[in-house]
Amino acid sequence: MSGLRERKKAATRAALSWAAIRLTVARGYDAVLVEDIAHAAGVSPRTFNNYFASKAEAIAARHLDRSRRVADALRARPAGEPLWTAVEAAVLSAWAPGPEVAQSPPDAHDEWVAGLRVMLAEPALQGEMLRAGALAEAELAEAVAARTGTDTAHDLYPHLVAAAVGAATGAATRHFLRTERAEPVDRLLSDALTQVGAGLPPPR
Repeated sequence: MSGLRERKKAATRAALSWAAIRLTVARGYDAVLVEDIAHAAGVSPRTFNNYFASKAEAIAARHLDRSRRVADALRARPAGEPLWTAVEAAVLSAWAPGPEVAQSPPDAHDEWVAGLRVMLAEPALQGEMLRAGALAEAELAEAVAARTGTDTAHDLYPHLVAAAVGAATGAATRHFLRTERAEPVDRLLSDALTQVGAGLPPPR
């Protein structure tokens, strides 16, 4: 029963975060109220407040949850797999589009990307995204340490890998958002991680 309850809580959290993103992209950050987000997710504003302290936290939660899935996926990769092969597979699995993205109209892509650019430039959100990124980086460092026999309390290596993964995924997604008709984000992520794993050789 507790497992079912936790899954329901996770689903509600995800629905609230997605509703916050979708409404903010469509209307702009200042035009979205907590009540709007709660209504779109089919819950009460009080329920929203049980999960998040602000709409910025709700938006950033999608990034945090996806980043945590990277750490979980890395722990599940085969033990003998090379580290950067495992990291790339973990990132790509966590970044696979969810059903809400797959159901979006194809002709809405450009409008959606433009809205994401505006949303991510919002100062109130940037602080929450930095906080979420720091939490995610710490969890990924723990997963890297477990895989490599290092210790996050004493070794620099797992923190370097986690920071490099965060930088690579951030660079790939920002490139996707700023470039017209960019490559698919999963291809950009794969390319970014491959280059970092190879020690960032000179550009081809």
